[in-house]
Amino acid sequence: MTAAGRDEAAVTYRGVVYPWHCDQVGHMNVMWYVGKFDEATWNLFLRVGITPGYLRANHRGMAAVDQHIEYRRELHAGDVVAIRSAILQVEGRKIRFRHEMTNEETGEVAAITTLLGVHMDTQARKACAFPPDIVARGLALCPAPADGAAAPG
Repeated sequence: MTAAGRDEAAVTYRGVVYPWHCDQVGHMNVMWYVGKFDEATWNLFLRVGITPGYLRANHRGMAAVDQHIEYRRELHAGDVVAIRSAILQVEGRKIRFRHEMTNEETGEVAAITTLLGVHMDTQARKACAFPPDIVARGLALCPAPADGAAAPG
């Protein structure tokens, strides 16, 4: 699918690969993939209500506890990238989500990451359940399964 045909509502990051993002062989270094995915995460969280204001006011935080990255295509200096994100699951104290980074010129998927985050009480220093409104907004962002089955959650 070309970049023009992709779901723009799911875009959580847009940027460019700068020369200083590249390693000694001219490809974007893994640390920059992770950094760009992290920026997309906070934009995705904003959509479900996990905002800096919410976190501060409620003494809450988020911890990444599992992350898997699949590198599919190399990116080079000057490449324009976008990340499209989806919530896969939100329940209790956990949120699982996916980011797909594409080269916007070619439409090729450069990398995909799936993460599991845990909602934390920063005073008690332990995991705690999300409030119902955040769960509801997260579930609303879960993609509908292709086979018509109920969405995970």
